[in-house]
Amino acid sequence: MDEKLNVGDVIRLKKQHPCGGYDWEIMRIGTDFRIKCTTCDRQIWLPRREVMRRVTKVVSRKEEE
Repeated sequence: MDEKLNVGDVIRLKKQHPCGGYDWEIMRIGTDFRIKCTTCDRQIWLPRREVMRRVTKVVSRKEEE
């Protein structure tokens, strides 16, 4: 995945979360990403490499003001 990801974007990951959701909202970007499950609101930290490897598509982009 070579697209640029931004805070507020919703992404779909390859593996399903235990709650049943696939979609995650990006909360913080840096060396590690903080992402939040859109189904159960659980937040996790993943290394940048893991997120980029697991992303299948960008579901929605945050509106730029």
